[in-house]
Order: sequence, then structure tokens, then C-alpha cells
Amino acid sequence: MFGLLMQLALIGGLVWLAFRLFRRNAPRPAYAGAAPEALARSSEPADMRTPASGGFAARTDSVAIGPADFDAFERTLASIQAAWTKGDLAALPRLATPEMHGYFADELAANAARGVENRVEDVKLEQGDLAEAWREGSSEYATVAMRWSAKDVTVAKADGRVVEGRADARSETTELWTFLRAPGGDWRLSAIQQA
Repeated sequence: MFGLLMQLALIGGLVWLAFRLFRRNAPRPAYAGAAPEALARSSEPADMRTPASGGFAARTDSVAIGPADFDAFERTLASIQAAWTKGDLAALPRLATPEMHGYFADELAANAARGVENRVEDVKLEQGDLAEAWREGSSEYATVAMRWSAKDVTVAKADGRVVEGRADARSETTELWTFLRAPGGDWRLSAIQQA
């Protein structure tokens, strides 16, 4: 009986240790309980806001994020949605990390197996709020709460019949997009979370 208890304690300790290590290496939370609208009302200087970029509001930790970065986030949103709609996997490696490229490839393959394609067109960033920016080693990360709208429909490949969504209406989505940048490189999408 004592041996069984020791084994259970050892296994429990290993699970606890693995959990602690995983949490330490996991990406930081996108925004700690603050809604995107609350971040937009932050006390950051007005010159950190870029109306042309959908109203981004800057709030950084250890990485300086400026208007050019906000423009890059908005362009990446539009470019990724365009590549997704076209099923253009060749365009994605310059826009996303290998993990996200794999995710998109799996989703496109699943759609193809169902005989459908998802068309996300006329993408417009409604609001983007920088939730967090940090550095890990030489890589920089930025998590942005993206509220965007688009014409988003899923159609049957055989006859173009709409099977999900409405072709005559825009839908709105809010997601947390985390971007990664190597030194001297461009921002690439590294994670998406539903908000």
C-alpha cells in the first residue's frame, strides 16, 4: 500500500512539474481580463493612435510598437484572409509561422474533403487594440484584439450554393492575433484565439 501511495505521489509531482514548465513557456495571456474597448480607452498618448489603421491603441510592455507596426498588422489581416479565400498556401509562409501555415493547410484540406470553400472577402478592420507586446530572446511578440468585418460565406464547390453565412450581409469577428517578428524581419501571424 505504501508503494502505491509513493507511486501516485511521484506521478502527481511529475504532472505538477510538467504543468509548471508548460505554463512558464506558454505565450502570455492576450489581455488580462480587459475588454478590447477598455484597452482603446487606455491612457496612452494620442500620437500612438492611428485612425487610418482602424483605431489601434498602443499599450506596450517591453517592445515599442508604432504606427508602421499597426499598418503591418492590418495588412497581414487582409493578406491572410485573401490567401485563405484563394486557398493559396504558397502565400502563407511569408505571412504566418510554420505552425499557423500547418493549421491553415489542415483547415483548407478539411473544407476540400467536405466539398466546400470558405470565402472571406471585403475585409475591413473595424478596431484593433494592442493588448500586449513582449520580447522572448531575440524575437518580439505583439497580441492584438482584432475586430473586423467581412463578407464571410461557405459555398459548395459543386454548384456555388451558400451552405453557411449570408452572401448579402457582413459578419463581424473578434479574435486575438499574436504576431511574431525576428530581428530585422516582418511581423508574421503566430497564433489566433477567439475572443
